[in-house]
Amino acid sequence: MQANPEPLPAVCIVVENLPVPLDRRVWQEARTLRKAGYQVSVICPKGKGFEKSYEELEGIEIYRYRLLWEGAGVLGYIAEYKVALAASLWLALKIYRKTRFRVLHACNPPDLFFLLGLFFKPFGVRFLFDHHDLCPELYLAKSGRKGFFHFLLRLAERCTFATAGVAIATNESYREVALVRGKMPPERTFVVRSCPDLADITILPPRPDLKRGRKLLVVYLGVMGPQEGLDLLLLAVESIVRDRQRGDTFFVFIGDGTERAHLRQLAKEKHLESWVEFPGRIPIEDLPPYLSTADVCVAPDPQNEMNDKSTMNKILEYMAYGKPIVLFDLTEGRLSAGEAALYARPNDPADFAEKITALLDSDSLRRELGQAGRRRVENELNWDREKESLLAAYRAALKEV
Repeated sequence: MQANPEPLPAVCIVVENLPVPLDRRVWQEARTLRKAGYQVSVICPKGKGFEKSYEELEGIEIYRYRLLWEGAGVLGYIAEYKVALAASLWLALKIYRKTRFRVLHACNPPDLFFLLGLFFKPFGVRFLFDHHDLCPELYLAKSGRKGFFHFLLRLAERCTFATAGVAIATNESYREVALVRGKMPPERTFVVRSCPDLADITILPPRPDLKRGRKLLVVYLGVMGPQEGLDLLLLAVESIVRDRQRGDTFFVFIGDGTERAHLRQLAKEKHLESWVEFPGRIPIEDLPPYLSTADVCVAPDPQNEMNDKSTMNKILEYMAYGKPIVLFDLTEGRLSAGEAALYARPNDPADFAEKITALLDSDSLRRELGQAGRRRVENELNWDREKESLLAAYRAALKEV
């Protein structure tokens, strides 16, 4: 009689950027690991709609802490990350006492969770680094300068890779960073793209009421920070409404962040309130109606060292819903979207407006690009393919000596 296989160990995932399950990538990873037989716990901040300090969803235990504020500026981020690090350590100790987890799976930003990895290393816990953002490049995108804090971020990144037994990258550009800057061995560096799970994509009949009486709807979905290029998108909207005299299109900016209040004020100053709406961060279940109704979706992330190497989750989300996209011509953006998008000259809001207008003017072009994106997600860029790399990364982490 064949012996039962040894059960898979417990793991603890730490993320600071978003609450779970709102963080789609982390939730997909947690669900995949749970279905594979791991005992999964997640540490994350609280957020709107996710205020419970503890809950269990789909067999995954989620522990949340409250951030007193969202960082803005160097001092704000230092304060935010100190709270996040202390709270994460406290909850990790609580989880370890209960589960004796064997893998600590840390998602950046910030690049400070290596400190947790070092703390738990004497207990035989393996540290797996899930590289979501290029923090040094992110700092440059926000501040426009290098200097002391950029040096500290590079140092923290190096310490993170040095502590990690295995690193996960979201694309090949990030894997190159792990290999060159992080000096990670190739056999311990895995690409796990942030692809949609088609089982979770619900395409609904269009909702004309979301267009607020207009014929066409343009949707942005994502974070509203200084590096997302939403000021450039507002300039493009102004060009479409004023210069091109279009009154048939409504624009919805879905999401939240430190720039949302500023963007609403900017829209007011430009007298665009009748054409633009900022509903904030909406519940997950309210996203399908917007993405199903949208005629065009946009990703106005400007060209810089970070964005050029980063895969934007929203692009793949748009493609899963079969929507045509306008984005600036970025390396990883083009590798993701392929023939599903029109590409504007980097950081040129007038050309961005021109590309949006080209799609608004052509039903057939919108349909062609949307279908190309959906096929690409169905055949290549989907979670059913990517989850195998995640499980391989875990096998490598647990074989670590």
